[in-house]
Amino acid sequence: MTSVIAPHLAAPPVPGRRLWRRLSPAWSAGLVGLVAFLVSFAWSWQPSYWGDEAASVMSAERSLPSLFGMLENVDAVHGLYYLFLHGWIDLFGASELATRLPSAIAIGVAAAGTVVLARFFMGSRVAIAGGLVFAIIPRVTYMGSEARSTAIATAIGVWLTVLLVHAVRSSAGSRRRQILLWGSYSVLLALGIYVFLFLALLLPVHAVAVLVLGGRHPLWRSVFFWVGASAIGLLLAAPIVLAGSAQREQIAFIGRRPQVIVSEAAVMQWFDTIPVAIMAWSLILVAVIAVFLPRRGTHRSASLPGPAGLTIFLAWMLVPSAILLIGTHLIAPMYSLRYLSLCAPAVGIVIAVGVAALASNWLRVASVLALVAVIVPAYAVQRGDYGKNDGSDWRQAADIIAARATPDDGVVFDQSVRPSRLPRLAMHLYPNAFAGLRDVTLTRPYADTTWLWDEVAPLTDVLPSVVNLNTVWLLQYSGSADSRKETDVHTLQLQGFRVADTTLVNRTRIIEMTR
Repeated sequence: MTSVIAPHLAAPPVPGRRLWRRLSPAWSAGLVGLVAFLVSFAWSWQPSYWGDEAASVMSAERSLPSLFGMLENVDAVHGLYYLFLHGWIDLFGASELATRLPSAIAIGVAAAGTVVLARFFMGSRVAIAGGLVFAIIPRVTYMGSEARSTAIATAIGVWLTVLLVHAVRSSAGSRRRQILLWGSYSVLLALGIYVFLFLALLLPVHAVAVLVLGGRHPLWRSVFFWVGASAIGLLLAAPIVLAGSAQREQIAFIGRRPQVIVSEAAVMQWFDTIPVAIMAWSLILVAVIAVFLPRRGTHRSASLPGPAGLTIFLAWMLVPSAILLIGTHLIAPMYSLRYLSLCAPAVGIVIAVGVAALASNWLRVASVLALVAVIVPAYAVQRGDYGKNDGSDWRQAADIIAARATPDDGVVFDQSVRPSRLPRLAMHLYPNAFAGLRDVTLTRPYADTTWLWDEVAPLTDVLPSVVNLNTVWLLQYSGSADSRKETDVHTLQLQGFRVADTTLVNRTRIIEMTR
């Protein structure tokens, strides 16, 4: 039988590899980062905004006093990102392209860091492949085209791990150098937690890394410095940790969702579709077998990591996921797919190790082509008009309103769905389309509140507002309680209106009602 795992992992160098040697580590990491940026940036402006992005953009567009007032009550854990986005929007505007650009840049930075990190443990070709695989993982291409903090947190997590490995491997250096390295670790850890609270899930992974790497250096010294640096970082991050704890009811919605099982997480956490998950986990399995269970009489190639190195990346993949899944089932709901986005760099590296461990070049090429082939459909869906969560279609709905509504028409929005699905968010994300329309049910705009969203009244409580209107536009979430019962339609019919036209976009139903 012919093994699919390389039977002689210590292959002699071949002329084609000289190109990789001539490419300096900095250049190769930079080029991989550029490719990753372009993959995430391409068509990132195509899909409409969705609910979480609405929270980002609307919060960032508040005045600073209004933003700080809101953060005292909600979303404190996203406060630093909102402040950054506030300044970014002042410079570049609030279009999808502009607000998603920082995430694409962050993915480029993360991919470059992934190459740098992988080089500590394996050959250049495998390290570069790890950065490129990371760049095309569906979870990565999604967060790289989203106006949220996850991509920035992932970049911080990668470089924090680079700093950790460098500090541990330099533990025999001067005291001044140690203080500089571990002090930088503390500051970057705190910054990462301010950007994304769940970056603290990397600490157990870093504990594994310190213990594994400590075999080459005085273990007690590395453990001492890491524990101290982590404690200082957590102390610096204590305000945001306490604020997040005080506002923990904000994620109570997770408890109303069906509990995630391991098989579901194995697909959706990083890979999005079953074909991608099958290919990825198969290559991960090859990597584990090749590194931990090599065939007798073979020698491990210098391009592959040793068991210690692969253990670190497997821990990065699995430990944070296990913590959230076990915690969700035994303590309280805490699992969300996006929280594990910061594990994607390790996923890319381990998959690349699996590819490198295959027995022949044609198998390696075939596996890469197959992986790309199953990823492309998922990527195409992400870049479609309705590529964001729940098939958000607010820009398309806004375009219809802009084309057909006239100034002084009224507009009424469905309020029977959860806040992140409210059709009225379209008005704040695409305000030009709704210019001149009368928001019938608005009682207090969100920027004047200490909450994320507008304060509104039921349509039945503001009927005098429609007396002088000849046309009212209803925007409903398809399948919502109001959409099924047609509550607002009947209310307006009693006021003398009739349904003149109905348009279903994707999930938004637009109803034109005239007298």
